[in-house]
Amino acid sequence: MYASWRSNPMSDKAVGVGSMGPELALRVASDWGEMGRVNQAVSDFLEGCDLPPEAVDKYTMVACELVENGIKCGHFNNEKDSVSVRVWISGSTILVLVTNPVSNYTQTYLSELDRTIQWVRGFQAPFEAYIARLKAIYRKPLDDDKSGLGLVWITYEGQA
Repeated sequence: MYASWRSNPMSDKAVGVGSMGPELALRVASDWGEMGRVNQAVSDFLEGCDLPPEAVDKYTMVACELVENGIKCGHFNNEKDSVSVRVWISGSTILVLVTNPVSNYTQTYLSELDRTIQWVRGFQAPFEAYIARLKAIYRKPLDDDKSGLGLVWITYEGQA
């Protein structure tokens, strides 16, 4: 059950205790300007759950990276389409769920996501994948703006 809602549908925020423990739910517009709000809301929620500062930073980063991917790879037809974010704690587990609208257009991104996940799994440790990705980025031309680092960073820094 959610404790409260904001009135603007693109900035809906709920904090409460669900059946699995403390929970945060957000709706995020497909606008990069929303990232500051996401960062603050997730950080405030995790701090409110008495997590250590290192965990707050780590899992706020995980949520923000996933939301960035949702904005970047989502298919938004109108201003009502949004990215949905849920963060909740169940026992000693922190769960982050980010969903965004998809279409046939987004199939390329989904295929790339699957390839990246499989590539990371090919390493014995996330740190090895992170270093390998950094080396690959170093070799890319400066005008190549796709690093593919976000998901690798999540597995290494976020231990996800």
